[in-house]
Amino acid sequence: MSGSKPPIPPFTAVTALAKVRAAEDAWNSRDPERVALGYTEDSRWRNRDVFLTGRAEIVRFLRDKWERELDYRLRKELWAFSENRIAVRFVYEWHDAAGQWYRSHGNENWEFDAHGLMRRRYASVNDLRITSGERLLRPRAEPSASA
Repeated sequence: MSGSKPPIPPFTAVTALAKVRAAEDAWNSRDPERVALGYTEDSRWRNRDVFLTGRAEIVRFLRDKWERELDYRLRKELWAFSENRIAVRFVYEWHDAAGQWYRSHGNENWEFDAHGLMRRRYASVNDLRITSGERLLRPRAEPSASA
């Protein structure tokens, strides 16, 4: 067993939102190993047209993703939840090596085991080319030394 990842099912509005925020924080770290720890060892994914099974494949996928999707910034929004399932809407922005910015948005359906690890993740994603000036998800300003 790979431990637990609170909050654990059954979810309430408060714990489902906490789970969404934890996932958002992990993905914004752009650390594939950290992200993968939120999934079961045999987790099954569909991400766009890519199908994955297990943490090792998840880590490889995310490593490749963040080598292509530079300055990645994500926001997730709780859409719905039940006993051990959560649905989210999301938007993220990134640019490619040539400097072209994109806004990617879509939906995810998550299913968790009794220990709070995600065992299934199904994501549908669409991409929109944007200019740098159209970006909505900019890094938060660092507090000044005088603050």
